[in-house]
Amino acid sequence: MLRHRKYRAFGGGIYRMGVAAMAVSCLPFLCGQAFAQTQAAPQAAEPDGEVVVVTARRRAEALQDTPIAITALSARSLERQQIQTTTDLGKVTPNLQFATYGTLTGNNSAAQVFIRGIGQTDATGAVDPGVGLYIDDVYMGRSVGGAMEFRDIANVQIVRGPQGTLFGRNTIGGAVLLATNKPGAGNMVRAGIGDDNLKEAFIAFDVPMTEELQGRVALGRRTRDGYVHRVSDGLDLGNVNTTNAQGTLRWEPTADLTFTLRGDYAKADENGSPFVFLQINERQTFPAAASKAAGCPGATFPPPFVPATADPRCANDAQYKGPFTNGGTAPAYSTLENSGLSLVAEWKVNDALTLKSISSARTLEWSGARDADNTPLLILQTKYASESEQKSQEFQAQIKAGRVDGVIGAYYFKEETFDRVLVGLGNPGTSYDTQRVQLDTEATALFTHWTFKASDRLSLSAGLRYTDESKGLQGIMFNVAPASATEPAAPTALCPFGGPPPTQTGCLFIGTGQNERNFTATTGSASAQYRWNSALMTYVSWSQGFKSGGFNERYNNAPPGNKPISFSPESAETIEAGFKANPVRGLRINGAAFSTKYTDMQMTYRLGVVPLLFNAGEATVSGFELEAEYVPVTDLFLNASLGYLETGFDTITNPPAFGAVTPTSVATLDSRLPFAPELQGHIGAAYTFHPDEGWRLTPRVNVSYTSAQYFDAGNTESIAQNHSVTIVNASLVFEPDDRKWNLTLSGNNLTDELYPVAGTSSESTSAGYAEVIYARPRNINLTWSLNF
Repeated sequence: MLRHRKYRAFGGGIYRMGVAAMAVSCLPFLCGQAFAQTQAAPQAAEPDGEVVVVTARRRAEALQDTPIAITALSARSLERQQIQTTTDLGKVTPNLQFATYGTLTGNNSAAQVFIRGIGQTDATGAVDPGVGLYIDDVYMGRSVGGAMEFRDIANVQIVRGPQGTLFGRNTIGGAVLLATNKPGAGNMVRAGIGDDNLKEAFIAFDVPMTEELQGRVALGRRTRDGYVHRVSDGLDLGNVNTTNAQGTLRWEPTADLTFTLRGDYAKADENGSPFVFLQINERQTFPAAASKAAGCPGATFPPPFVPATADPRCANDAQYKGPFTNGGTAPAYSTLENSGLSLVAEWKVNDALTLKSISSARTLEWSGARDADNTPLLILQTKYASESEQKSQEFQAQIKAGRVDGVIGAYYFKEETFDRVLVGLGNPGTSYDTQRVQLDTEATALFTHWTFKASDRLSLSAGLRYTDESKGLQGIMFNVAPASATEPAAPTALCPFGGPPPTQTGCLFIGTGQNERNFTATTGSASAQYRWNSALMTYVSWSQGFKSGGFNERYNNAPPGNKPISFSPESAETIEAGFKANPVRGLRINGAAFSTKYTDMQMTYRLGVVPLLFNAGEATVSGFELEAEYVPVTDLFLNASLGYLETGFDTITNPPAFGAVTPTSVATLDSRLPFAPELQGHIGAAYTFHPDEGWRLTPRVNVSYTSAQYFDAGNTESIAQNHSVTIVNASLVFEPDDRKWNLTLSGNNLTDELYPVAGTSSESTSAGYAEVIYARPRNINLTWSLNF
């Protein structure tokens, strides 16, 4: 069982092990070296000679000069550390959890992203992500599509902590910034094969047109067999079948004016998420009723009871067939079609003023189906289909005037989403819920952020943002019985609140009118940084973040007043202290300690079998991060990171009971936040041998560690990662000295660790099931790439 101690946000003693003191004062080794070498290292020196430039404050600046906790990974770093998808980022980034497989959507591309314990588990359209994902400055409005392969990526920046004064929307936990290669980055082709019938191919190339107009195209294709076998029809769940493309046109009519047009497209058509049966509550209504109807020997209903006999007609724990075998029979699939177009115009008016416009339009279509109970019986099944369109516009004025450097901006976002949801329910009469939901979001914001260089050593920064958002929901939701019936025309009468359980038939759960809520917030940030010398910078900062509320879209009974259940905004406020140091040549060490007050947390509880979002109360999240890279000699590269989180609920807001239905899977004062392991770290080492003149052979080993963690607000033990997990990945790269091509043999999860990456539990409801997804077992891959 996971244990934790609680600490208050702004009281004394919030960091054990001297964390705060370590972040703002000097480690004996670090300071001894740093102060002894006042001019020993360039201000932004990097271990491998690469100057890492980040844009986390809306302007280009060296990583070592930025008073924010950032993990910055260049394309070379991603390749070196075997980071091929967004979900791999958590292996090398402290206090980042980037999980795929939306447990409620059944979609393989759904992302559950958490930074420092703040994120969102629900990837459906009614809920905004808690960590902002941006591609070339454009905000991705949905969590589905966030789990993706890296397509011609130039760099990745993971910005930790609330960034409420600098980014478009919903960066309450932080932001993940992806930047693609611009024209002129060079040509490359890559092909690979591997275990589970892996086949992948990728090509990216520049298209020179004129001196002022340049283009670039990238195309990719990847297929791989699934690793979970479904007994009923032989389907392999968790397979990969993706295609992606992107193109860029860059026009520079003058040296001071640039237009960049970018389009991208991604498609996935896969069998379904690799869920497996874990266990079931044999004394719940649906398992017992389904077992009785199927002829399970000894099953009774009422009262609900299923005996522990190994019979496929019995919904009991004997249905467990192992971590990679699925017993479901309902349709299972996962599809995605995601496309976008953006135009970035940048005009350097003069040395003091640069104007920037970011225009974008995106469309997203996805579907996901799963047999939630993963048995041959009808207990609970889901089918989701969603279509959304988003448009955004941002204007920035970047100003430099003497010692002052700032940005003034305005942002607009609009999104329309249509969700179609079918939920098959195994109640005594068998039925399904049908739901058609129109969701609307409109957001506007004004923001500004300024840095004043008080002296050559001291800089002060402050920012402010005003946000106005509106959310709307209009839906048709009703129940059909039996499950084999053809869906009728939508009824017109409203179901009475508190009607006969477990479901109401022939009436609408909510009214068909438009429901709207408006949310406003003003968030701020401030920081002070001091450069002691060219080798050491320290900083302290304060920042706020805000994520608007909305409406729940899933029901199988009438809520009070036949109105959708809404939830309020959540907010976060963080105090952070950190340092960035290059104490000796070839060494970079960055660290930060923080405390976050997380208020009105949006968490998923269950109202009967239905997962709904409620505001759960307040929590404190405290911890630290350390990151280091070291190149002691030319051919040896070492890197490591460590993240520590202490989470605890300060207050609990219990959701109300709705008639005879009481919410379950709720948090308590002893709960830990989901996707918030106490310790997370990694270490990597690579050494380049020169077996013959002109050739290089580089073995590399990456080891990542994640302590135990929960996947839901109620801290359900059955689906949790109940033990620490250590993953070993390794690669062997053979290439010529000019690096025109390389051949890479890589292995993932070499110790073949068995561990869950996601899970859903409805054991406390009438559905009674629990399901999990385990990580893919050990796999070996061979990749060839050519730069030309």
